[in-house]
Amino acid sequence: MLPDQTTPLTSLLHGRAETPIAFIQAIAAAFAQRGLRMDEALSKAQIEPKLLKKNTSRVTAMQMELISGIAMQELDDEGLGWFSRRLPWGSYGMLVRASLTSPTLGVALNRWCRHHGLLTGDIRLSLTERNGIATLQLDEMKDLGVFREFCLVSVLRNALGVACWLTDSRIPLMATHLRFAPPAHRNSYRVLFDGPTNFEASENALQFDAGYLDLPIRRDEAALQQMLQRALLLTVRPYRRDRLLVEKVRQTLAQRPEHSRNADDLAAWLNMSVRTLHRQIQEEGASLQQLKDSVREQRARVLLLRTTKPLKQIATEVGFSNEKSFMRAFKSWTGKAPESFRQSAGTRANAP
Repeated sequence: MLPDQTTPLTSLLHGRAETPIAFIQAIAAAFAQRGLRMDEALSKAQIEPKLLKKNTSRVTAMQMELISGIAMQELDDEGLGWFSRRLPWGSYGMLVRASLTSPTLGVALNRWCRHHGLLTGDIRLSLTERNGIATLQLDEMKDLGVFREFCLVSVLRNALGVACWLTDSRIPLMATHLRFAPPAHRNSYRVLFDGPTNFEASENALQFDAGYLDLPIRRDEAALQQMLQRALLLTVRPYRRDRLLVEKVRQTLAQRPEHSRNADDLAAWLNMSVRTLHRQIQEEGASLQQLKDSVREQRARVLLLRTTKPLKQIATEVGFSNEKSFMRAFKSWTGKAPESFRQSAGTRANAP
């Protein structure tokens, strides 16, 4: 579950030290609460103990990942002292597994919130959608004391990280709202959460485009097992890839095939330039041609199997200018000519 504890110092210190020492101080409080010392844990994470006495200190993301994982194992508490009862090692992995079979992110997050309530009643998570904005809210049901900031930040970042991982998409935040006053290290929040962070708010919440709630879950059990090897990355580091545009393009091509003939029409429909369209799709690990082919193939298969429409009509409905172009494309996708595909499917269906 943890990075190699023999990792060289230069590797642990690679990158900018952005994580406030206040979070390490909170972990130290969890050790103290159990009557334990954390000297060995600090040593393994290569964090000098004297840094805990200097409130302006920072550590790297790698050091934060390592010290958190070590502490969770030594304390057998993935909540790191936040809640009235411990969350044994594997608790948050169980939450992910419970959400893994959801059809969409919206369903997955609602399950996540409901199941989190089975782990602890000290906080309550809920998901709402209004006017195109999704709000993931965290209500405090008890005084979290010295763990308050670390708990709220960690739980919200973990939920966001899981959402990004489940959909293989970077979910940019419109805003972060936190009920506590701005801390001395408030400048660190530009790294902790993208978008504006509002302190002394009326609620603890993350807000993002509700369109992400419709994204399909892209992970399975095998992917989960791999992710759990370094699950803390979901909380410590931001997710990079964004697939919302890919889904919008896919839906547009499926629902309005007339926009699939050229990038100019599609870009105009999506209110962006052709250059921006190609660049953002490429950044999401896809290409416009791949998306067009995928949608066209799926639609063509449905029409060939479920209707008796002639090929010329199917070609037009799928977005081709003529029947010959459609036939060449379909054979490149499936290895069969459209009529052969239709006949073979009919033969299988009528087989005894």
